[in-house]
Amino acid sequence: MNKFFRNAVIATGAVAVLASMAMAQTGGGAAAAADASGLIGRGLAAIGAGLAVIGGGLGIGIIGKGAVEGIARQPEAAGPIGTNMILGAALVEGATLFAVVVGLLVVLK
Repeated sequence: MNKFFRNAVIATGAVAVLASMAMAQTGGGAAAAADASGLIGRGLAAIGAGLAVIGGGLGIGIIGKGAVEGIARQPEAAGPIGTNMILGAALVEGATLFAVVVGLLVVLK
């Protein structure tokens, strides 16, 4: 997981460098700074939407793993475990979808 965060920081830095390069090519100034800050914000929103998808996928995977292990230990409780698994996965998916929509609204604004 440490490598993942390192890569996320590198990607954020790359977005910042690209924004500063865009500002330098337009000649600087307040208008260019506003454009660059908007680019940085959009880049960070896109990164945030991607991280939300990764987090949601990991969460649903962990929920599924726990449900399968629980059913393997107590096969007679498969019904309630499956119901709780689907409820938990739906909540994680809903939160992930909300985060992605907010990130995409920022990017496409």
